[in-house]
This record gives sequence, C-alpha cells and structure tokens, in this order.
Amino acid sequence: KALWSWREGIPECLGHWGGTYKYDVSIPIADMYKLVEDTNERMQAAGLVGDTDEFPVVGVVGYGHMGDSNLHLNAAVRRYDPRVEEVLEPFVYEWIQKRNGSISAEHGLGVAKKKFIGYSRSDSMIGLMKGIKNLYDP
Repeated sequence: KALWSWREGIPECLGHWGGTYKYDVSIPIADMYKLVEDTNERMQAAGLVGDTDEFPVVGVVGYGHMGDSNLHLNAAVRRYDPRVEEVLEPFVYEWIQKRNGSISAEHGLGVAKKKFIGYSRSDSMIGLMKGIKNLYDP
C-alpha cells in the first residue's frame, strides 16, 4: 500500500513545480529508461533545464510498468513554454517509432496526441481503427 501511494504521488509532486508535459508510451523494456535519459540530455543541450526560474524545465523523470513495457515520461516545468514543446515533439515520437513502440499505452491516445498516431501505427491500421470507432461512436 505504501509503495502504491508513493507511485501515485509522483504526478502530484511534479505538478507542484508549475506543470508537466506527459507521455504515456510503450517501448522495449531494454530501452525503457533510455528514453528518459535521452530526453533529459536533449533538454540540457537546449539550455532549458536549470535550478532557477529563468529555466522552464525542472527535470525529466520516468516511471512505469515493467510487465507491459509502459513508461510514463514526464518533463516537469515551471511554466509551459513553446521552446520545450519544440524540443520534445516530434523527438519523443520519432524515438519511439525507431524502436517499434507505441505513442499511447495505458491511458490511450486522447485528443492532443491524435495527430501523432502515424508514428506508431500504419495507415491501414489507422483506417481500421477509425472504422471500428465509427461503428460504435458515429
């Protein structure tokens, strides 16, 4: 119970800085934390991470489910900033695509990431998914 409480508190803690860019992805277990490291390196190289208010990014963290290769990638920020978004996207999606992962895992695709589905699904699969959705949700 204590471990689960700790895990559930991570998103709340990250949000106290100001905001969080969140990605719920599925990638090979061997690469699981590599995405966090590569994203952090990219943010550092762009000069976006630091300890003072002049830097929008506090840090990049990841946690998830080893059993189903699900990673919650989070960039904790003091404020939302277009420079952060430019560094994250499409980098995160391209990184996942190279490893045949999925840009949507446990929590589904959602409206905000809908335009990026092509990074992890073929056109024919997307067409099939749209057809099924239209059957149940015209």
